Amino acid sequence: MWTAECWPGTRCTGLPRRADGLGGWISLNRPVYPGDPEVTVRPWLSIPRGDPVNVSLLGLGSHTGTHVDAPRHLVDGAPGVDTLALDALAGPALVVERDRVRCLEATDLHRLDLPALRAHPRLLFKARGVGRHPDRSVTLSSEAARLLVQAGVRLIGVEGASVDDASAPDLPAHRLLLGAGIIILENLDLSTVPPGWYELLCLPLKIEGGDAAPVRALLRDVAEGWSQPRPSVARSSGG
Repeated sequence: MWTAECWPGTRCTGLPRRADGLGGWISLNRPVYPGDPEVTVRPWLSIPRGDPVNVSLLGLGSHTGTHVDAPRHLVDGAPGVDTLALDALAGPALVVERDRVRCLEATDLHRLDLPALRAHPRLLFKARGVGRHPDRSVTLSSEAARLLVQAGVRLIGVEGASVDDASAPDLPAHRLLLGAGIIILENLDLSTVPPGWYELLCLPLKIEGGDAAPVRALLRDVAEGWSQPRPSVARSSGG
């Protein structure tokens, strides 16, 4: 079953006006994607050592914590994270929740109101019960990724470290989405966010030529202030 209950132009019970931080911490104690560099933070200048200020030296991979992928992640010489369109990184976004955690196929996505996404094409996938277990998050098959490209989606967000399933080491969903210019947002924390429409604010560090960059991602409930018409299908269910 898909759930997306709160639509612009409606008054949503139990969903007060607020901002939710979606980002995972960048921390020495947080696991990183296998093969990526570990996070290091060490003092460069230190007041206790007699320096006038504290300054830290940071070491981390570009895919650390909550981050966005740029096309250069998979294609050398492709556009970097510093060229991503800001209007794709900020604006209305739909959080949808799946009560069965698995790699999504195109048939699963057909149960959503995909035409409604053309006006506000940012889609965040939440898996019910994932919480602090992002390894169980929603991933996309190549067929599902191709359907989202056809639907005109501009940004896809998932709770796990990869939009691709672990059984797909060649990263077909990444290749299809990034090849079409769709931004991939990974390592979200949607555990406290009910499904529905929000305003997404997701701005990456402007790393020149970067293949990815950490972000601070926020969702704001602004449903009461929008005039966006209600889509015809708000809830969908199926296998």
